[in-house]
Amino acid sequence: MVSWIISRLVVLIFGTLYPAYYSYKAVKSKDIKEYVKWMMYWIIFALFTTAETFTDIFLCWFPFYYELKIAFVAWLLSPYTKGSSLLYRKFVHPTLSSKEKEIDDCLVQAKDRSYDALVHFGKRGLNVAATAAVMAASKGQGALSERLRSFSMQDLTTIRGDGTPAPSSPPPPGSGRASGKHGQPKMSRSASESAGSSGTA
Repeated sequence: MVSWIISRLVVLIFGTLYPAYYSYKAVKSKDIKEYVKWMMYWIIFALFTTAETFTDIFLCWFPFYYELKIAFVAWLLSPYTKGSSLLYRKFVHPTLSSKEKEIDDCLVQAKDRSYDALVHFGKRGLNVAATAAVMAASKGQGALSERLRSFSMQDLTTIRGDGTPAPSSPPPPGSGRASGKHGQPKMSRSASESAGSSGTA
């Protein structure tokens, strides 16, 4: 754990910040020699960082692994060993020079494919968004129509209640008997009158 922390600090301070500051000075002074020197270092350091991502996973158990990383960064930066310039001139530059055309073609193809894929997925995303918007609008319109229909039914019931007479309520239970008692003398009187008229005739 301590070795890992020390190696990260060394790589951060001496492998990144220190070269970045001297690269700034080389750009500011417009010294071509220093500029080329630090450009070669950054190319080697980029390859080192890429390889470090995998070696930290598979080789971290190796004895003195982090100490070797510290020694490698120091070897790259040392003005006596000139490790970055040596690696660049002996290995990186010849390899890139021989494979430069193939690498450029692969980059162009990857760029075209990524652009086509971006356009394709962009169109699909727009279609999905448009479909979702139409479905949401249709659902909202259906809910609005149902709401308006419920309001119209309430209004119709209110108008009916105001304009038409209320239905007659059934008579109370005792009203039939009372009407029967009052109606019987009227029936006998009319019968007697009809009998009297027939007798005089």
